[in-house]
Amino acid sequence: MSWYIYISHFVGALFLVNALPHFIQGVSGSPFQSPFAKPPGIGESSPSVNVLWGFFNFLVGYGLLLGVGDFTPGLTLDTLLTCIGALAAGLLLSRHFGQVRNKKTSDNQ
Repeated sequence: MSWYIYISHFVGALFLVNALPHFIQGVSGSPFQSPFAKPPGIGESSPSVNVLWGFFNFLVGYGLLLGVGDFTPGLTLDTLLTCIGALAAGLLLSRHFGQVRNKKTSDNQ
């Protein structure tokens, strides 16, 4: 498999994991941080914006994971890199959103 396919699947996992908090918060009716808020990534966007942003991330992630090369689940380098991408995105997002939410909580006290 070509190197660019591994990168595509790694980045696809990043998009799929990023889709989750935006889509879930949006369908729950809660405002949430997005790149369209002011300031970007820190301010909150409406639930509708987050549903749209989450859905867009799902589409990009799906396209990168299943539309580039052949993704074969199992004990393969492809699956390992995809899982590492998902874990990296999860850790980075949890840290970012945790810092933003903790700052908002301390600002309100």
